[in-house]
Amino acid sequence: MRNYMAAGWFYSPQQIGRYLATRATSLRPPKAKLRNPIRVLRDLNRHQWHMFAVGFLGWAWDSFDFCTVTLCITEIASEFNATNSAVSWGITVTLMLRPVGALVFGGLSDRYGRKGAMIASLFLFIVFELASGFAQSLPQFLGLRALYGIAMGGLYGPAAATALEDLPYDARGILSGVYQNGYAVGFLLSAIFYRALVPTTPYGWRSLFWFGSGPPVLIIAYRWWLPETNSLQVMRAERESAMAQRQAPKSTAMNGTKAWLRDMRVSLKENWVLFVYLVLLMTGFNSCSHGAGDIYATFLKNQVGLGSTEVTAITVVGQIGNIAGGVFTGYVSTFFGRRLSMMVCCILGGALTPAFVLPRSMDLAASSFFFWFFNGGAWGPIPVYLSELSPPVLRTTAIGLTYQLGNLAASAAATIEATIGERFPLPPKDGVKRYDYGRVIALFMAASWAYVFIFLFFGPEMSQEEREEHGAEVDQIERLRKEGVSLAEIGAERAERAKRAGLGDESTRSIYLEKPTDIERIE
Repeated sequence: MRNYMAAGWFYSPQQIGRYLATRATSLRPPKAKLRNPIRVLRDLNRHQWHMFAVGFLGWAWDSFDFCTVTLCITEIASEFNATNSAVSWGITVTLMLRPVGALVFGGLSDRYGRKGAMIASLFLFIVFELASGFAQSLPQFLGLRALYGIAMGGLYGPAAATALEDLPYDARGILSGVYQNGYAVGFLLSAIFYRALVPTTPYGWRSLFWFGSGPPVLIIAYRWWLPETNSLQVMRAERESAMAQRQAPKSTAMNGTKAWLRDMRVSLKENWVLFVYLVLLMTGFNSCSHGAGDIYATFLKNQVGLGSTEVTAITVVGQIGNIAGGVFTGYVSTFFGRRLSMMVCCILGGALTPAFVLPRSMDLAASSFFFWFFNGGAWGPIPVYLSELSPPVLRTTAIGLTYQLGNLAASAAATIEATIGERFPLPPKDGVKRYDYGRVIALFMAASWAYVFIFLFFGPEMSQEEREEHGAEVDQIERLRKEGVSLAEIGAERAERAKRAGLGDESTRSIYLEKPTDIERIE
């Protein structure tokens, strides 16, 4: 998205006034006709499908490995003779360390490529998930989950960029919804294997962690077989060619590193306010996700009194709703606007919050489906929304770091809910202490929905003109590639074209050439 600060490090008062005055009108849907989703997906070629699939699988298993803790809180607490709130720190420390992974692996991904960063992160998944199943005390377990958080935080950005940045523009909305709900797929699979392994094997919760360390081996092999994304290869060639034109020939690696550091510095200076906004927005989104999901299984088991089979059934139904909502809203966001689509989901999700916690029977399955439909619907456009707002030179770092810093800010959600819930005791049942977790979840979610709605209303969005330019750039790469032009040649030609246009002394703006514009152009 184009971004320009008339006052240097900040926006001018005139820019701020014009921006605030256009927040309501900027919600007007784009001038795009609603296309048949099947025809939209037919636009993808084999390369684009493979890149999307491997990114989706990596993110789905990221979710699986994280959700093993949320589903096994009571079992782990029982084995280590600890409270549920103490074990819930296994969720919190994972979330707290994820920004470290996002910064490290995001930087490596933007400089050296999505492929290596994604493979390294998945390898660490195997190590720490397997080791978690062998923990002999709660401190050991919490330490391993903290290390796992670094690996988990490092995957989201490279996986999202791998999945989305080569897609045709019209397909990005619907596949953004599919990609983001890889989290729901992972949650769904973890619930299924929780029921299949935890109550039926002699090792209980440990068997779920051991199983979770296996599939990343296959995902690593799949990613190894695939190339870098076309967009990254063009951007890298353009950056290195532009640097080579400015100075005497040096090694390609040296040119690439210098060009990347230069572009990164310029991008940070020009977009720091946007980064702050995205972190604050993702704080709200992650509060919605973790506030609704992290102790919901505990609520069902401890307060409602359901068994593992019923808990699994409600969880599965809810996550099916999550997936359906994410895909649907991601699809319509391309034609009705990202912000407007997400804001509608916030309103409807907030209205359904009481039904999510008040029933005390399997009726919760129905309300859970519709609640998660709108929760997942609000999340559906997020990957493509983050991608569209992020500067190309820092796309992976920006997507991953803003998402994970939002996670960090919301990381204590499970512990806060569990701790406050213990202040509202209920009559014990069969000697087990019970707490009113439902009340706490409802209050927490009401505040989270309102927070997200407000930030979306005041947030930016790509203009229709930018959307059209964005789609044309991707189509051009595919057209030239089919004509036999190499990706390196496309990047070099763009650097030369930028030089001829008089932009040779400015930061190379990747394949999507950004032109300074006043903030009133930002919708």
